[in-house]
Amino acid sequence: MLIPSIDLMGGKIVQLVQGEKKALEFDDFEPWLERFAKYPLVQIIDLDAAIGQGNNRHLVRSLLRRLPCQVGGGIRTAERAQEMLADGALRVIIGSSLIKDGAIQTAFAKQLAGGLGADKLIFAVDSKGGRVAIRGWRQLTEISAVQMVLALEAWCGGFLYTHIDTEGLLLGMPLDVVSELRSVTAKRLIVAGGIRTQEEVDRLDVMGVDAVVGMAIYLELLKV
Repeated sequence: MLIPSIDLMGGKIVQLVQGEKKALEFDDFEPWLERFAKYPLVQIIDLDAAIGQGNNRHLVRSLLRRLPCQVGGGIRTAERAQEMLADGALRVIIGSSLIKDGAIQTAFAKQLAGGLGADKLIFAVDSKGGRVAIRGWRQLTEISAVQMVLALEAWCGGFLYTHIDTEGLLLGMPLDVVSELRSVTAKRLIVAGGIRTQEEVDRLDVMGVDAVVGMAIYLELLKV
């Protein structure tokens, strides 16, 4: 399944390259909302909240009234996650708060699942150079994506894996990395990072993997 991505920064839709350089920016939301309305799921990421520099909460709320969404970016407490669900999010994406002082926080994951329901949780695994990155991809850990998935599988409905090395570059998603992750979890697996063609989306679908697509859609390289 193809999942369009709406990344928010400064009240606008943006596309960044590897989480740093802004490549695209749109302040007119309506054409994209109309285009994405046909999809069963859209992903919203509040980039400002992810890096701890404000948030786009009012925009997220308005988008949730228009589209079926999973939402991430700066959701670091059970209370904040519950607010997002109450606002209409189908699922919440949790990332940075699952790692503290270089260790995977399994107790926190268990607490989230107990309070919200594992089916409402997507755990983000963002990898750069083979290591999990947190805090808006600004901080690298020594944890591998496979380690994180294996440690947290019991307390979520699925994982969102982002391959930062190719994210925003339209270089394609490395299928060997995806295949390894697919082999270690039976949970839903969603991947992002440089996906550029419908053929890639189809190949991932055959593997039982969903694809988040951003840059290719906004540049209309992938007709949707």
